[in-house]
Amino acid sequence: MSPAGTSTLRAALAAALGASEPGAAVRPHLPPPPFGRIVVVGAGKAAAAMARAVEDAYAPDLSLGGLVVTRYGHAVPTRRVAVLEGAHPVPDAAGVAATAAIRRLVSGAAADDLVVFLVSGGGSALLCAPDGVSLAEKAETTAALLRGGADIGRINTVRKHLSAVKGGRLAAACRAPMLTLAVSDVVGDDPATVASGPTVPDATTFADALAVLDEFAPSAAAARRAIEAGVMGLRQETPKPGDPRLAGARYELVASGALAVRAAAARLEAEGIAVAVADASVMGDSTAVARRQAGEVAAALELGGWDGPVAFVYGGETTVARVPGGGGAVPETVAGRPADATAAHADPAPARGGPNGEWALAFAAALGRSDYWLMAVDTDGLDGASTAAGALLGPEALARLTPERIERALRAHDSHGLLDEVGGLLITGPTRTNVNALRVVLFPRSHPA
Repeated sequence: MSPAGTSTLRAALAAALGASEPGAAVRPHLPPPPFGRIVVVGAGKAAAAMARAVEDAYAPDLSLGGLVVTRYGHAVPTRRVAVLEGAHPVPDAAGVAATAAIRRLVSGAAADDLVVFLVSGGGSALLCAPDGVSLAEKAETTAALLRGGADIGRINTVRKHLSAVKGGRLAAACRAPMLTLAVSDVVGDDPATVASGPTVPDATTFADALAVLDEFAPSAAAARRAIEAGVMGLRQETPKPGDPRLAGARYELVASGALAVRAAAARLEAEGIAVAVADASVMGDSTAVARRQAGEVAAALELGGWDGPVAFVYGGETTVARVPGGGGAVPETVAGRPADATAAHADPAPARGGPNGEWALAFAAALGRSDYWLMAVDTDGLDGASTAAGALLGPEALARLTPERIERALRAHDSHGLLDEVGGLLITGPTRTNVNALRVVLFPRSHPA
């Protein structure tokens, strides 16, 4: 791979991660210290890094303390805010215990305190307080929804109605002013969707949750019983817009996929590369999206209009669905959980990779040429069931990806196995942020090959 192509793609990734760096994102949004204590709580892959930034901003305020929960391997050293770790995306007992401690801190805050809630991608699984079901039943429900192909919005509709903290319930238990600072990993940045909205009103209902179960997880019997009890009025609904218990809760978005895509595009333009597309709203099945975007790229290149190099930049959230008869892997959000997750949900096959690896392979097969560079990564540094962030491919590696090899890898959901063979894996390690995918396709010339 050309060093220039490699360095350009890595520079675009660095710019995107820089725009998503939790510390830099959090600091401008912090208010002056309150009369009382500063209680810092949070959940998500970036929660520890965000907590350290809050500590630094308020130092040496000795009234500051609290607790955040992050994914295994995502902790950073802190001084006054305790950092606990739990499983993601299927919750475990460690996450439940951390959530119980967070609930105690929030409900114990006085009216003259300030509660700073730090939320980022992964918060839905890590901030876990099952209500109406057991932890194992909730984990199985989440896994069933993922296997069924439910998107994050529908999954969170169910999660909110099986939780004592989601859907505004955490803020409803707080007497102090509460400021939520959010690093969004969802397309559109809906506050009610990021980590299932524990501090914002919830417009969805038990009836909505039941409809999601009917469509995507009809066999989730325990969840169905709990949701049906809510439909009958036997369980309390989530706080709705206008609920006075949420009057003191304020929400601010500090980083998102859209900001990361814009930062990557700006970095490319600074190197004299035309950016034909900068779209952070991509959703859907990874393979289907890749094939559609390859067609759009091919058409754009045919039309031309650029004198020199040109890039196409995409963000968003795509998924990997089970293919009947095509291998044992499940959606990347199930396959990507740590080894200590509930054994009952162990993957039936040792497939590696997630939506970015599959997108890269499907895009390469659909475009049918190798005179370009491609990067497809998850901004948290983990693409599904792999320790790699995703793919980084140049002309030499692309030329080795025959249609037959790609088809076998896609059917087995083992994208990273093939990428590893051709030297196309990008390994970053945990980035301690998460604003979903970044995909860049770079052509050194804009006319067709």
